[in-house]
Amino acid sequence: MTRIEGLGPIGISLNIAPDETHLGEAARLESLGYSAIWLAGGQIDSLDRISAVVRATESIPVATGIIPVDVYDADAVARLHADLQVTAPGRFVVGLGGPQIPRPLRALNAYLDRLDRADPPVPTARRILAALGPRKLELARERAAGAVLLLVTPEYTAEARRILGPDATLIVSLMTVLDTDAARSRDTAGVPLRFLSGVGGYAANFARMGFTADDISGLSNRLVDDLVAWGDADAIVARVHSHLAAGADHVVVSELGDRPGEVAGQLAGLLPLRARDGLGATGRH
Repeated sequence: MTRIEGLGPIGISLNIAPDETHLGEAARLESLGYSAIWLAGGQIDSLDRISAVVRATESIPVATGIIPVDVYDADAVARLHADLQVTAPGRFVVGLGGPQIPRPLRALNAYLDRLDRADPPVPTARRILAALGPRKLELARERAAGAVLLLVTPEYTAEARRILGPDATLIVSLMTVLDTDAARSRDTAGVPLRFLSGVGGYAANFARMGFTADDISGLSNRLVDDLVAWGDADAIVARVHSHLAAGADHVVVSELGDRPGEVAGQLAGLLPLRARDGLGATGRH
């Protein structure tokens, strides 16, 4: 198993704007010291979006969370990786996920086979798989540098670490709401949760983590509070550290709500953003 090199403990999600104002925000996030910028797959309407963020920044890794394999052809992803290796070597982390079809593991394996056969191939050490259930985690261990998890508890992070083993890269994407009002924060978190609970294996993984059918269908306070970090900056920092302590190598902070950029600014002075700033709670970096 080859781990992803150069990835510090804390990354930040970047929302893509149609008018490309996000490119200036990408440069700001790099200046704040975050160790990676993550682009949400649902917002990647063209692979050129990835190249543009790389060009708008200087040295920060740019990762996709995730490129849906049923939307973008493996050969196109391999060409993008090869091009960026020439202009910005080592900066593109190829995050892959899906597809949302029956027998997804067969399709995902076939996609990875094509990345292996590309000229040049996309190395295992530069690709990460979205994974929740045990079988996808095992695939991420065997055919990628590791896995990225979304909407999990720290306890599940520890279970994912057990499945992946000590040598794979484990990334947790953490949704956050910078708001101390409980009702308002839960309403904000409920928007993506309501959608994602009906997509693919999310509901199944909620049940795997011990949430009841009523918790899932009604988006109970317990479910929202356990899966989304809300409150002041200290509360969000505490949740980040709980995932690092449970075995995550890298936590991606994803901001929800109508105050974009505020979480990133407040957390920048409270977290060890790059490896040189100090070890994460696991001491793994």
